[in-house]
Amino acid sequence: MAFDPSYAAPGQGRVFFERRELERLLRLYGRMVAAGEWRDYAIDGLSDFAAFSVFRRASEAPLYRIEKRPALARKQGAWAVIGQGGVVLRRGHDLEQVLRLFDRGRFKVVD
Repeated sequence: MAFDPSYAAPGQGRVFFERRELERLLRLYGRMVAAGEWRDYAIDGLSDFAAFSVFRRASEAPLYRIEKRPALARKQGAWAVIGQGGVVLRRGHDLEQVLRLFDRGRFKVVD
């Protein structure tokens, strides 16, 4: 997805997900909704990062945030899965590799 500077304040850009990234995130979300794990999501495009947050209930804090931080692309990797309390659960350079945290059999939400 191309950035249109007319949507941001002058001199400021916003980070957002590209179409293929967003499609992959929504596929994961759909799978987790079907499994009864997640029920709501939010997407934020900010000046330094984009976040895809998932919730068990809309009234709660997010269970997980999947963040894209281009400034960290050459260092730790642009992608991260952040758990409740701000704990970094996985970080990497590739979205697919980072989302393997949620693969079947390896992941289960526990109340």
